Amino acid sequence: MKMDEKKNIIRCQWAENPLFHDYHDKEWGVPIHDDKIHFEFLILEAAQAGLSWATILKRREGYQFAFANFDPKKVALFTEKDVEKLMNNPGIIRNRLKINAAINNARMFLLVQKEFSTFDHYIWGFVKGKTIINKWKKISEIPAISKESEVLSKDLKKRGFTFVDPTIIYAHMQAVGMVNDHEVTCFRLVLLN
Repeated sequence: MKMDEKKNIIRCQWAENPLFHDYHDKEWGVPIHDDKIHFEFLILEAAQAGLSWATILKRREGYQFAFANFDPKKVALFTEKDVEKLMNNPGIIRNRLKINAAINNARMFLLVQKEFSTFDHYIWGFVKGKTIINKWKKISEIPAISKESEVLSKDLKKRGFTFVDPTIIYAHMQAVGMVNDHEVTCFRLVLLN
């Protein structure tokens, strides 16, 4: 924990870098019920695999542009020609497996929407519709996976999604507020409870 002297606030240890302040302060851990935002984080969290969140956050706007403003209906229609364009796009991580996963996952996302009416209804069912609120004292206590992320990951894979291992899914759950992992001294933990 480090106090932001300008605002007199304490953030989670991982968010000490000013690059993370807006994301940490306004998004991370806030419960989301918007399918477009769920789809965005499925793409971004998969893109992060093996990389730092800073690397992805710096390219977030590039991803928004490259992946049709995170519209799963449009991304589901991407062709091999689109993949080749994306492979030459410096605004994103140019990894063919991750790009193909985003397109595949858009198609699977639409199938989940068809079955459950919204992806949000489907995914929040794995936490019984309520945020899991943890009370971690330090960053080293925060797990990379949970039993819920393992169950959700397994179900997503069964449905044909790729790049959805339990670690990626736990990061997604944190990002969309299914899990609140703000540290106990962080000002956001209090605001979100």
